[in-house]
Amino acid sequence: MPPTPAARYSATAIVLHWLLAAALVGIFAVGLYMTSLPFSPARLKLYNWHKWAGVTILALSALRLLWRLTHRPPALPAAVQAGMPRWQQIAHHGTHHLLYLLFFAVPLIGWAYSSAAGFPIVFLGLVPLPSFVPANPELAELIKPWHEISAYALAALVVLHVAAALKHHFIDRDGLLSRMLPGRG
Repeated sequence: MPPTPAARYSATAIVLHWLLAAALVGIFAVGLYMTSLPFSPARLKLYNWHKWAGVTILALSALRLLWRLTHRPPALPAAVQAGMPRWQQIAHHGTHHLLYLLFFAVPLIGWAYSSAAGFPIVFLGLVPLPSFVPANPELAELIKPWHEISAYALAALVVLHVAAALKHHFIDRDGLLSRMLPGRG
């Protein structure tokens, strides 16, 4: 049962969702790859790109949150909500809240780590950003694992989110996924 057009997310919400999704997959893949490289100009370049992507994700997350706060998303279709056990409803809302939290936490922790390590962020090689915390090698060592832990937590939540969307699409066949697919309205 496909949702009615009124049950779809707005075009802006859909674009922000998929831009952020693509950026998160890309930055996670680059993060995994760059940390496995030996010290080299290529590794340094990837670290800068990773930082730029993190700043971009932070900006996209702010735009997405602002849009979400000013544009109420469509309610879950009544049939979907009625068929969802209470634990799934809690997981649905909890996962979305945690995703938003980590959209901000992961890049901010990365920025704090970069600042504490004494490596400033110069966005696109043109715009120097202020240090988030003072340079302090001991603080950098304390922050570093939190960037990795929070990034893995975000990746796990993204996988959970995708798995739930695919379950709704292929098993439940309830049209829930089509609310967020581009070009379906």
